[in-house]
Amino acid sequence: RSAQEMKHMENISSLFQGSSLSEYQRPDPKSEREAVAAAGEQPWEMIMDKKHFKLWRRPIEGTHLYQYRVFGSYTDVTPRQFFNVQLDTEYRKKWDSLVIKLDVIERDLATGSEVIHWVTHFPYPMYSRDYVYVRRYSVDKENNLMVLVSRAVEHPSVPEDPEYVRVRTYESQMVIRPHKTFDENGFDYLLTYSDNPQTVFPRYCVSWMVSSGMPDFLEKLHTAALKAKKMEIEVRDYMSAKPLESCGGGEGKANMATAEHKSDGTRSPAQLEYA
Repeated sequence: RSAQEMKHMENISSLFQGSSLSEYQRPDPKSEREAVAAAGEQPWEMIMDKKHFKLWRRPIEGTHLYQYRVFGSYTDVTPRQFFNVQLDTEYRKKWDSLVIKLDVIERDLATGSEVIHWVTHFPYPMYSRDYVYVRRYSVDKENNLMVLVSRAVEHPSVPEDPEYVRVRTYESQMVIRPHKTFDENGFDYLLTYSDNPQTVFPRYCVSWMVSSGMPDFLEKLHTAALKAKKMEIEVRDYMSAKPLESCGGGEGKANMATAEHKSDGTRSPAQLEYA
């Protein structure tokens, strides 16, 4: 499914290429929404068209929230560096000024699943938010894809802190497809994201915050990847470090006998597995 969605978005992106942003004329809104919506799914609405990425959103039925989708492309950094920079929690503490805390709580060596505790600043006057989520990554050489998926979980060693607002609904999936190889410049990526920030602000305010914050985050991520590429900072190579590499996205069960524990909390295999 990841490969199919990636190809679909690449086809859509090709419709918009070949002209500068100043020359770009938006197609009919209805056809644009239908173009990026899979059969049987609620249509997406394009809300941002930047040089290196396009941003869509669609309402989540039964809620006041949106799901977001970003399709982007870079030609000056390698897929490996972009992938590694997102996974390296220590490096993110340096390049992302919104991070208050970002720690790996537990790691499963058999599957590569990690439980992360992330505390981040939110725009004034909102309280800072904290997330506890499990993430899993894989490199599919057969389909020339890299995949990183995350979703919110609960963990006994990270109880709620009254200083922060706990975000309990969060899902993210990023698919990266190299233009050539994992170690040559150039790739496309597809990011699908949703969360419930537990705010009393109306939906249009939350949407504005996402729309304004997304370009800033992606630009910082891109700059951080460039610095890593130029060896200005050392970043862990997750492609090489993962004990078991996925070939086609196999979903093996987590083996807790080989898990690293950074706390006294215990987890079941299902809790350390994304899907």
